[in-house]
Amino acid sequence: MKTNKIKLITVVIAIFGIISFASAQKSYSLDGKSTFSVAGTSTLHDWEMKSGSGTGTANLTITNSKLTDIESLSVTLLAESIKSEKKSMDKVAYETLKTDKNKSIKYVLKSAEKVNETTWELTGTYTIAGVSKVFKTTVKTTVTKDALNLQGSNKITFADFGMKSPTAMFGAIKTGQDLTIKFNLNFNL
Repeated sequence: MKTNKIKLITVVIAIFGIISFASAQKSYSLDGKSTFSVAGTSTLHDWEMKSGSGTGTANLTITNSKLTDIESLSVTLLAESIKSEKKSMDKVAYETLKTDKNKSIKYVLKSAEKVNETTWELTGTYTIAGVSKVFKTTVKTTVTKDALNLQGSNKITFADFGMKSPTAMFGAIKTGQDLTIKFNLNFNL
């Protein structure tokens, strides 16, 4: 009788070990296919600046090909990696971002709440132009055999981060106050 109890306990421990291993939290790195952009308006035209050179890590739990927990997430982007199609616009943007003193744009997760199988509500701190501010972001998630993808966007303003809306041509061209940050993050699995 004792032998059967020991075997049963051993089987139960093995099953729980397999289950916890299958859903263990793991650290993942951002891959080179991730993209970032910021878009806005001006009195002349709408504009967009893009980058594909961010770095980041995330501690995630993926169980049965589904994202079940986001413990941590951080992303860093060199501010001067963001480019438009015009060098003169890039120069004005870097002055606005104060890249001489603030080389990076950063995001650090504070909390994550699952909304449904593919949607999460993330609360995190953006640091832009040396100013940090907390925002909530709704992200869509996709898990494939090779990667976890997170897509989302935030509406912000220049004033949120202590920046003035850029102008050009002695104030004849003015940038709108509202901006949209978009990201498409891929973490290698």
